[in-house]
Amino acid sequence: MPVKKLTPVLFVEKIASALPFWTEHLGFIKTVEVPDGDKLAFVIRQQGTTEVMYQSFASADKDLPAIAKDVRKGPAFLYLEIDDLADVKAAVTGMDIYMPERTTFYGSREIAAPTSKNSRDHLLIRGSFGQPLSMITIPRRQRTCPPARGGLGKSLR
Repeated sequence: MPVKKLTPVLFVEKIASALPFWTEHLGFIKTVEVPDGDKLAFVIRQQGTTEVMYQSFASADKDLPAIAKDVRKGPAFLYLEIDDLADVKAAVTGMDIYMPERTTFYGSREIAAPTSKNSRDHLLIRGSFGQPLSMITIPRRQRTCPPARGGLGKSLR
């Protein structure tokens, strides 16, 4: 079964605080907004074929009562592949940086920060490759990721 698209749905207390990063810094446009009184219940932002959806906890309580407690357990971690890390570094100025800029052994320059200045709901890791990933050759001795705290490294084979 071919997958046509994968779109994350991120659950947050307040949607409005997460939107400026997507629209002002990454150029996403508003495609859907569902209000709930004077707040937003659900939104979709899109850039090209890439979409991100946000739904408020209050909306999930009404819409998805069987999993309402689960949606609060986040955060989600999103990896965005971008052309130029410099633009994103400027966009995250003033935010808590969870992972300072680094270059991975597979050639990605990366930085990790939350989706908004006032929130730790979801984290983004942004990566910029100097060459297409399919063109990167990883030496055999480096094909295992370093182990995480208390965990085992994962093979890239």
